[in-house]
Amino acid sequence: MPTVREVTFNLLRQLGLTTIFGNPGSTEEPFLKDFPADFRYVLALQEASAVGMADGYAQGSGRPALVNLHTAPGVGNGMGNIITAARNKTPLIITAGQQTRRTLLMEAFLSNVRATELPLPHVKWSYEPVRAQDVPAAFMRAYAEAVQAPAGPVFLSLPLDDWDQEAEGEAVLRSVSGRVAPDPERLELVAAALRGARNPALVMGAGVDRSGGWGAGVALAETLGCAVYGAPIAERLGFPTTHPQYRGPLPFAILPLGRALAPHDVVVVVGAEVFRYYPYVPGEYLAGGTRVWQLTDDPAEAARAPVGDSVIGDARLCLEGLSAHLADFVPGWGRAVSASPPPAATPDGGPATVPPSPAPAPGDARLTARDLFALVAQERPDDSVVVQEVPSSIPALMRHLKFSGPGRYFTMASGGLGFGLPAAVGLALAERDGGRGWPVLAFIGDGSLHYSVQALWSAAQLGVRVVVVVPRNGEYGILKMFARQEGTPGVPGLDLPGLDAVRIAQGYGVTALAARTADEVRSALRDALRRDGPTLIEVPVTPEPGKLLG
Repeated sequence: MPTVREVTFNLLRQLGLTTIFGNPGSTEEPFLKDFPADFRYVLALQEASAVGMADGYAQGSGRPALVNLHTAPGVGNGMGNIITAARNKTPLIITAGQQTRRTLLMEAFLSNVRATELPLPHVKWSYEPVRAQDVPAAFMRAYAEAVQAPAGPVFLSLPLDDWDQEAEGEAVLRSVSGRVAPDPERLELVAAALRGARNPALVMGAGVDRSGGWGAGVALAETLGCAVYGAPIAERLGFPTTHPQYRGPLPFAILPLGRALAPHDVVVVVGAEVFRYYPYVPGEYLAGGTRVWQLTDDPAEAARAPVGDSVIGDARLCLEGLSAHLADFVPGWGRAVSASPPPAATPDGGPATVPPSPAPAPGDARLTARDLFALVAQERPDDSVVVQEVPSSIPALMRHLKFSGPGRYFTMASGGLGFGLPAAVGLALAERDGGRGWPVLAFIGDGSLHYSVQALWSAAQLGVRVVVVVPRNGEYGILKMFARQEGTPGVPGLDLPGLDAVRIAQGYGVTALAARTADEVRSALRDALRRDGPTLIEVPVTPEPGKLLG
């Protein structure tokens, strides 16, 4: 009879899970021994980077990814990005080694005590097989749990002495659906509300992008002729920011968001929560005349919404279903909404209007973040993927960088730093594996960079085409904005002197340079975009006060 390890690897082949992201430890070596030639192990120097790379790879490839961590300490190291994967709704199968079964009772060194509880509640399913022979079937269930809506990470704790045990035969391969169709009667209620609306609006979230629903969203919006907003602090974009009906993202605090939607009597939120709020700015969730419908594949999102009615279903199927219900409908208010005011807020809930960028600073004067992103916009290829983890510079980034197609914008849904850099490496690997080969531009703040800086080494070893731009303002700028918003002066630890991203990147084997002037930034970007391997460009920028809410 084959071993548990042999049967498991056969199942992983059939599931297409032949790339493993991880950082190996002693409890994982029995699984990884005599590593098969048709598998690939993507090494990270720290577990948070392994999880972040797997997240980016899964989102970029549209398939689940496999992560191998080292017992309890490794899971602990990866927890920040596990939380992000959960909020990103990324299908990850996360495994961790466990001590030998015979030593678990005495809690031997490196035992993962109460292993299945450690990653909760941030994984959909957490399991340690009762018998070694259950390991292959546990992988099959883990795959099914991860990909079924709403997708997300799952966790398996695997004792190290299970792998050489005799299996009970080959694993049973099963196929599962990852999409949920909406109830047509509920969709008709939404369609009826839109037919009778005086001034409706759509709010498009990350679920539209995950479901491949951009085209369906544009078709519905153009049928309605209504305003379209981006969901607050969305991790992916659900609508082209170049479209004339796009009104920008909504603010993420209760009072200003309610005011932004007050002109609309019917608001349909697709593929997003209702709504993400922070900081707490009390007020009415919605104006008295505004009614919300939420279309989501996540029942928990629908259950916790403070207002509105819901339809459970895949975002793309919901949009297509609504368009079918409205096929013969011509709204009386036509396209008058095209004269609506400009965007309500920045993705971070920032000022309702962003002042135009001045001309780039002359000579040796330091650029601002607005200068930097204006320059990037001139050099950025249309077929590039953007990852951002620059919290204080999001308004400048979104003002200048436009997104006309799906799958081009990624950030973290959790609010936790350390996702962006490894995710960019994973996305670049997915671009190469998939044959499309689009360059990945990662904008990572000088503070954010150091949460998962080890991913630079993985980028160099993989030789992926990723350009990391580090706006160095020498501070945690977003936290200074929060301090002003919350009235908390004198907070320590918000300045970051003495960081040198260029030398750090070079130490990891990445081509790196500093660009201080507009001409240097242009030249550095052009060279980096022509290079097959990774490049880091550090750009000193002048700190700008900024405001969280306009």
